[in-house]
Amino acid sequence: MSERENRDNLRGGAWLLADLGLNVWALSIVKWLGPGYAASQVVFMRAAVGFILILPFILKEKDKFQNIPELRLHFLRILMSVITLTASFFAIARVPLALFTAVGFTRPIVTMVLAAVFLREWIGAKRWAGAALAFVGVVIAVNPGSFGGDPAGLLALGVVVLSGSAAIIATRRLREAHAIVLMTFYTAGLAIVTAPLALWNWDALPAEHLIPFLLVGVLAQSAQFCFLRAHYYGAAGFLSVLSYVGLVMAVSVGFVVFNEVPRPEFFVGAAIVVSAAGWISLDAHKAIRSGVGTR
Repeated sequence: MSERENRDNLRGGAWLLADLGLNVWALSIVKWLGPGYAASQVVFMRAAVGFILILPFILKEKDKFQNIPELRLHFLRILMSVITLTASFFAIARVPLALFTAVGFTRPIVTMVLAAVFLREWIGAKRWAGAALAFVGVVIAVNPGSFGGDPAGLLALGVVVLSGSAAIIATRRLREAHAIVLMTFYTAGLAIVTAPLALWNWDALPAEHLIPFLLVGVLAQSAQFCFLRAHYYGAAGFLSVLSYVGLVMAVSVGFVVFNEVPRPEFFVGAAIVVSAAGWISLDAHKAIRSGVGTR
């Protein structure tokens, strides 16, 4: 079965929406915990909890770990993921959620371009136009120039965009790997790589922070499974545009939880984002119904 025949963008989109929602809440908890904890400690805790969650599935599917191909690509994905997650947790505690989201939404554009170049995925004119329109909507909605923030946090956001795009491309190259293998390499790799720094910078957890830390691990691990399913079923160009819906989720949580009141232009930009995502989704649905593939 060919790459295009395997694609189901509607199913991939559903998994992506679940991933976005879970990630928003995981990041919101990290933001609530504040910058007092080292990012390496947060990443390690997230990975340790995640590994415990998937351990029964690892034992059940242990035969999937025999003769694993593309080990170098797995290790590259681990490295890029460690950098991305550490930078994300560092930044989210230091910049407004809306700004974090705005800069983060440049990543799908980078990913889409990389997918076109390295994965030879077809990115049709409609999707390029949809991506451009959605990006304009992001800029209008969040108006990054109106936000202040820690310069170190802004620098970390730039790292997130670059390393995160590379991690996604590595994941897509490993598309045929079993989900439990991808999750195990990712989660165990995060824990092993960040353990020394986490122990060096360890701060004792007060009782009221224990459950939030555990929730970060549960939500983030669940989100990772949804992410893998999304990129198994969906094409990068389609998922890149649909992911802009996460802007609405993130800024809405920022308003409700952190009292970050959206400006009027947010609603204009959000409408553009949702319209662009819906346009691409409908185009994908028509393509599937007509049997010509999603372009």
